[in-house]
Amino acid sequence: MTIRLIIVDDDPLVRAGLTFMLGGADDIEIVGEASDGTEVAALVERCAPDVVLMDIRMPVMDGLTATESLRRTPDAPEVLVLTTFHADEQVVRAMRAGAAGFVLKDTPPAEIVRAVRRVAAGDPVLSPVVTRQLMTQVAGVPAGTRGAAAAQAVARLATLAEREREVALAVGQGRSNAEIAASLYMSVPTVKAHVSRILAKLDLNNRVQIALLAHDAELITTDTHARDSDVR
Repeated sequence: MTIRLIIVDDDPLVRAGLTFMLGGADDIEIVGEASDGTEVAALVERCAPDVVLMDIRMPVMDGLTATESLRRTPDAPEVLVLTTFHADEQVVRAMRAGAAGFVLKDTPPAEIVRAVRRVAAGDPVLSPVVTRQLMTQVAGVPAGTRGAAAAQAVARLATLAEREREVALAVGQGRSNAEIAASLYMSVPTVKAHVSRILAKLDLNNRVQIALLAHDAELITTDTHARDSDVR
């Protein structure tokens, strides 16, 4: 299967470099480029990509706003955020908006190619270090605001069946499908089915959002997450 990719970055040299690098992969086809978030919606409609590699900081419409708008549309492509910062408020917002992960601009080329492939396959891209940073930021929200968010998150998770809540908690701990299957004594296809039902019931886009919701509900501490692997 060929992965159809759009590259969005306001720097033409960065776009050229990414096009050269990613276009060399046998299974990736660059189907479009954009220099600003305002161009994304029309380009996606015209080119029907599987993945959008989105710069988070652009002058007219930034990648965050473009991601939020794009992920609200039916059958939206996956979004892989491209940034120069490991973790900040904009990255957290991008994850909440439905971005499947992010890579740094100085990431080695082979790793960016792997990240695009993973996102296209439906697997979030967050390293353990980055995940801990993101969750630490979530934990750093002021107490009053955090309490309201926790109550709302708990209420949403309460709509899940017991087994679904167990899977949601495991996703929040950064466990892969295989690890969840082993710990909960179920098959990998059953885990995948549970994850799909969780996403549908909670109106979420991907596993990253499940993980953030579990942290919002204060079911997982940052220390616990630090001992686990990355969100896959």
